[in-house]
Amino acid sequence: MKKEISEESKFELSLKTIGGMAFMIFSLVSMWFMLQADIAEAKTLPIPPEPEVTKMEFEMKDKMVRQTIMTTQEDVKEIKEDIKYLREKIDELK
Repeated sequence: MKKEISEESKFELSLKTIGGMAFMIFSLVSMWFMLQADIAEAKTLPIPPEPEVTKMEFEMKDKMVRQTIMTTQEDVKEIKEDIKYLREKIDELK
C-alpha cells in the first residue's frame, strides 16, 4: 500500500511539534547573532605581542642544552667501553 503525495494529501502538525520547531529556529538564530558579535569583538581586540626571551633566560637554556650534550657524551663513552669489554669477553669464550 503506497501513499503518494498529491494536492489532496494532508499534512498534520501538532502544537508541540510547531513549538519545538520554533524553539529550534530561535536557538539557531540567536547562536548566529552571538557568534557574529563575538567575531566582531575579536576583530577589535589588539593582537598580543609575542613573548620576548630575556638574555638571562636564553643563557640558562643554552647552559642546560650544553650540559645535556656533555652528559650524553659521557654516557656514550661509557657505553662504548661496555661494548668493548663485552666484545673481549665474547672473544675469550670462542
